[in-house]
Amino acid sequence: FGIASDENFVITTTNRKEITEDNFSELVQDGVTLYLLQSVDQMLPLATKERIDFLPHYDTLVKSGMYEYYASEGQNPLPFALAELIDNSLSATSRNTGIRSIQIKLLFDDSQGKPAVAVIDNGSGMTSKQLNNWAVYRLSKFTRQGDFESDHSGYVRPLPVPRSLNSDISYFGVGGKQAVFFVGQSARMISKPATSQDVHELVLSKEDF
Repeated sequence: FGIASDENFVITTTNRKEITEDNFSELVQDGVTLYLLQSVDQMLPLATKERIDFLPHYDTLVKSGMYEYYASEGQNPLPFALAELIDNSLSATSRNTGIRSIQIKLLFDDSQGKPAVAVIDNGSGMTSKQLNNWAVYRLSKFTRQGDFESDHSGYVRPLPVPRSLNSDISYFGVGGKQAVFFVGQSARMISKPATSQDVHELVLSKEDF
């Protein structure tokens, strides 16, 4: 790596957890991406890329029937798809001590690329591990509650109440990925964890698949 014999360095995960003798077996596994840095909080000199490999979660099969409400209830599914995306932002901003900001933008300017729906919030942000979890189809925020790096760690499902911004508006369970691919053909998640200087970006697209 071109490191001088008198130069100090650290090896960290993409979440800036330093690899030590004590946590080596826990953090260093096949396929994990590591940083070689001068210090844990070093600014990255350029963007890095991380490939995510996964198989569909078993819930793809065992819970597939729950989505038949689209046909059986004869309702327009677009509001439910948008509600699913908003629900992610509601969960992400649930612990904000200040203002909770959630914006929905419909982008139709061809000069900026293809039309898009953008949901922007000032929530806690996700680490690369949490983005990885989000990418796994049907690995819901409830299924993965025990995961210390769940993208909705600490989420408490609210008591059933009439549909409102304080309730679990993803009650119908279309799922973030299904919502995205119902509306369009690609998803781009850009997130900066509140506890980190790094910005993480995840892209899922029909074309790439």
